[in-house]
Amino acid sequence: MTTPLPEGASARLHDVARWIGTWCFVPFLRVRVHHRERIPVTGPVVLVANHSSLVDGPLIFGLVRRRAVFWVKQEMFAGPLGPALRAIGQIPVRRGEPDRAPLTAALAVLRGGGLIGVFPEGTRGSGDVEAAQQGAAWLARSSGAQILPVVCRGTRRPRGSGRRFRPRVDVLVGEPLPAPTGKGRAELAAATETVRGALAALVADLDEVRSNA
Repeated sequence: MTTPLPEGASARLHDVARWIGTWCFVPFLRVRVHHRERIPVTGPVVLVANHSSLVDGPLIFGLVRRRAVFWVKQEMFAGPLGPALRAIGQIPVRRGEPDRAPLTAALAVLRGGGLIGVFPEGTRGSGDVEAAQQGAAWLARSSGAQILPVVCRGTRRPRGSGRRFRPRVDVLVGEPLPAPTGKGRAELAAATETVRGALAALVADLDEVRSNA
């Protein structure tokens, strides 16, 4: 497998981490993945996902079944976890601050045919949703990557509820969206709104699936 990772990352460690992510939640969650076949197996992809708990990132990382590089908030790189995240190719992002480093690193991965994962909701209400979504649209436009919306439900414990035993978690993969082609700011804003709308519609679809199960 030749999919690129950021400079300094270990492909072997990345694959081990992905394998662990595939299985480590099995004892704790009942995960159902809907339309996994929609995930492009090759070529540049910007995966855009909702974010309701810390479990969402590692869960989706393990379910993608190809090498995936995610934007991860800078705070997660503090302490001993930081070197491990860098070793498997994840990219730190400073929320709420201008920073071209993660854009540059992600663009290099995409131009090599890789997959970049972005959580536009950031740190659950951090107030920088629009910036992250514009980053996703910009990456797709600059690299010609498809945009893949993915939503996850069930990882966050409902407010006021007690501890849950193996809660049901559903992951729904949407249809890939073509890369934005417009060059100006208005076109980028329109592409950002398309991403936002696709995620919102997918969340509604998954909520309906869960309510009818």
